[in-house]
Amino acid sequence: MAPLTSLAISVLALLNERQMHPYEMYQLLMERHEDRIVKVRPGSLYHTVERLAADGLVAATGTERCGNRPERTTYKVTASGKAALSQRLAELIETPVNEYPSFPVALGEAHNLDPADVVQLLANRVQHLDELVADVEQISAGAREHGVPEVYWLTAEFLRAMRATERDWIARLIDRIESKDLTWPSQ
Repeated sequence: MAPLTSLAISVLALLNERQMHPYEMYQLLMERHEDRIVKVRPGSLYHTVERLAADGLVAATGTERCGNRPERTTYKVTASGKAALSQRLAELIETPVNEYPSFPVALGEAHNLDPADVVQLLANRVQHLDELVADVEQISAGAREHGVPEVYWLTAEFLRAMRATERDWIARLIDRIESKDLTWPSQ
């Protein structure tokens, strides 16, 4: 069995809370803003549930129909699914991995652009990061207001910290480029 994907982890975690059907899982993931950390698409969610069922990590518990809607199969996490979830979470929490984001590649090749253009592009990125930080802060505030225990929104604080750190680092880089403290190759 292949390691659990991020979406598979999310599915198992939802089913660890309670039994539900894939459409309900999708709605809950979107409501919880999990699409900011996991690529969530209805088709890939249904495929993931099917794969987890084939691997014996989830099991169908029944099928229901509401009105003219299609039948919906409800799933539960199995004992094997709970064990796989715990094992994968432990691995991911304990061991850092290089996830190969594309921004470091762009930074490493930024010297191929005019420094004034790089400064403008970085300034645009800082603005986007400011918006993302504010958005995550709003989500965290909403969770606090609704009495959601902090342990359930640790991801939001992590994302806020990571984005704020990136924003601050880029702001310092912009200053270094503009002050010519960072030597730029001649074009």
